[in-house]
This record gives sequence, C-alpha cells and structure tokens, in this order.
Amino acid sequence: MIIWLASYPKSGNTFLRSMLSGYFFSNDGIFNFDLLKNIKKFPDFGVFKNLGIDVSNENEVVKNYINVQKEINRRDGKSIRFLKTHSALNDINGYKFTDLKNSLGAIHIVRDPRKIILSYANHSQISLNESLKRVIEVRTLGGLNDQQNQSVTHVGSWSSNYKSWKEFKKTGKYLLIKYEEIIAKPEETFVLILEFISKLTQTKLVVDKKKLNNVLKTTSFENLQKLEKEHHFPEAIQTKDGNYATFFKYGKNNTGKDLPKSIIKEIEETLNSEMKELGYL
Repeated sequence: MIIWLASYPKSGNTFLRSMLSGYFFSNDGIFNFDLLKNIKKFPDFGVFKNLGIDVSNENEVVKNYINVQKEINRRDGKSIRFLKTHSALNDINGYKFTDLKNSLGAIHIVRDPRKIILSYANHSQISLNESLKRVIEVRTLGGLNDQQNQSVTHVGSWSSNYKSWKEFKKTGKYLLIKYEEIIAKPEETFVLILEFISKLTQTKLVVDKKKLNNVLKTTSFENLQKLEKEHHFPEAIQTKDGNYATFFKYGKNNTGKDLPKSIIKEIEETLNSEMKELGYL
C-alpha cells in the first residue's frame, strides 16, 4: 500500500528517501545511491508506459493517476510502497491525484522557503530571482523532455502545495516533518517517522539499533556529499557545459539569510501566514 513522501521541490525529500531506503531496503543500513531505486517518483513515465498509457497526452496521464496507483497496490499486495511526489494534492482537470482507498498515509516534508530559493537556484542553474518566481507562482514540472523521465507534475506554488497536503491531516494518516528537524535531530526525527509507519501498518515497532546507526552515519549530509564526489548522483541536473550541478551542496550552510534583502522581503510578505504557521517567522 502506498505511503506518500510529499513535498515541494528542494525540501528534503531526497534526504528522507535516503534514510528510508537505507533502513528498509538494505541488510545493514549502509546507504548507497542505488537503494533510491526502491522509492520511485510519482508520476513517472515508466509506470504509465507499462500500462499502455500515452505519456505524451497530459490528460491521459492525469486521468489514470488512480488507476496506476490501484495497479501498484495490486502488485505489491500488503507490502509498503513509498512513493515520492512533488505534486500538489489537488484535482486536475476534474481528476483526483489520489484517494484513501489507494493511500495508506502521507509523510509531508516542508522547508523554509527562503532556503528553498538558494537550493532551487543551484539545482536548476537559474538566478535567485527566477527561483523566487518559481516558488511563488503556480507551475508544473517535467514533460517529455524531462531528464528525470518524469511525467508532468502539477506542483503548484510553494503555498498551494503546502496547503493541499496539509488537508490530508484530516484523514488521521498524516505526519508533517520539517527538513530542519531532520538536519538538527536526525535520530529523534527518524524514529518518529518509523513510529508513524508502524502505526499506519498496524505493526509493533522494533527499532534495529545497529541498522539505524548505520543509516544515520551514511546519510549524514557530509557523507552524501562524499558519495556524490565519488559516484555520479543520478538525479543531478546536467548543466549547459555538459557537467552536472552539485546536488548535495549547502546543507546546514544554507540559512536562507544570505539572500538579497529584496528577495527575503518579498518571500516573507508573500508567504507570511504560512511561514508563521510553521514557525519560520
């Protein structure tokens, strides 16, 4: 059954996927990039193509969101299926993104939008002003030319994305996690996530301490940077010169306070209520 790992882009979803894949899909908790293949993105070209869905037709993709999720759950049986998504939890062209019949629960990762601006600019090789624009405005990701083989994703703005997934809280199957908490208190935060998953699956939680320690050690930001230097990170974006933008670049060094004052002012004014609600202001 599907457990969503939902977030706006550059909010720490890959960091959490690294921790979960190390814990659930390895024997010893030692993380490597190959383990990320166990937690796929949604929507993704591959799943839709396998079901004969025309991925060049956006409406066909959106119309079949639920059907694809049904097929994923059918194939997995009672197994947990983590799926990463940047999609907002909104109806698109009259079609739902998901429903409770196909969703066991959702882990919603959020991050201070000021920090997202710098991270997004680096990741996509764009200016800070363009990054600000993307965070504030409603938009989509992906398409036929997407490097990540990702179908069109209706991301929305940072605000609409956050508010849409917050609605999932009403189901009682929702956990909000701040990126900042994962960085500051990785063990405490990850155990909280394991407890939530245990509750969703109605199983008794028995934490494998040795595996947990290995996960924490090998998914530290410093080790992820080391792994990226030693091995190509497959989700890094290729730049115009043929190289790849560094994916794990800033970590704790991205405080969001080094942005131009005009950008900080605009983001804090535009997203004032949401940032206060989350304790970012």
